[in-house]
Amino acid sequence: MFKTKSKIALVSTTLIALMILVGCGKTPNPTTTTPNSSATSIDKKTISAAGSTALQPLVKLAADDFMAKNAGVQVNLSGGGSMTGLNNVASGSIEIGNSDVIAPDELKSAGLIDHQVCVAPFLLIVNKDVTVDNLTKAQAADILSGKIVNWKDVGGKDAPISIIGRAASSGTRLNIEKVILDGKKITDAAAAQDSTGNLLTGVAQAPGAIGYIDAAYLKDTVKALKYNGVAYSAEAVISGQYPIYSYEHMYTKGEATGTVKLFLDYIASQEFQDKSVEKAGFIAINKMKK
Repeated sequence: MFKTKSKIALVSTTLIALMILVGCGKTPNPTTTTPNSSATSIDKKTISAAGSTALQPLVKLAADDFMAKNAGVQVNLSGGGSMTGLNNVASGSIEIGNSDVIAPDELKSAGLIDHQVCVAPFLLIVNKDVTVDNLTKAQAADILSGKIVNWKDVGGKDAPISIIGRAASSGTRLNIEKVILDGKKITDAAAAQDSTGNLLTGVAQAPGAIGYIDAAYLKDTVKALKYNGVAYSAEAVISGQYPIYSYEHMYTKGEATGTVKLFLDYIASQEFQDKSVEKAGFIAINKMKK
């Protein structure tokens, strides 16, 4: 009788132990929080970016790479100038506004978020018939403001100076006015082109012409000038010897998510920065001395 009771007790104890083990190994109920998949995955097949024509060559390189890595995704890219890009992204008509300048306060209040992607150096360029090779800041400012109108006044031959610039919406123009003219305006006598490419062509074709472009557009059809005796190079920008440059921005309205975030993340990635940024005539941000 005692043995029977002992066996029953042993079986009961074993069953209880098994039930406890099964309970401990039970899979927990899933959490009710659902991650926002659109923040890190493709959520739309087509996105649009517009604005700075200075930044456009680099964004195109990134777009081509990104589309090759993400079949079926289309990145539409256009120029129009920095302010055009900023206004369009603020209105919601595009996803990304490319800009050579920081968005003004009235556009920041629309919820624009800044994504710095690289540094763009700018050059003063002249027609190849111009014999001057260097301009000081004062000389460049006097030319661009219309005070000096003949190359002989800065050591060149007796020939009129024609200025070929960009429209008021251009971030390149705003940076040239900021760095060289200390915020003053380029003369109204300057011809205004709607893109950096057209400006380059204009300077190449007009005797005595001067203009300004970002380094990525430089071709042997024109001559780049030294500035304060310093020729442009990436090393000269990084060391602080060459001051004509700007940080390049890609603005979104609100935080970037989905396809837009993935595209911006790719541009900022070490892979793209190392492979393409300097090759395209720009400078990686992490190389700049703060």
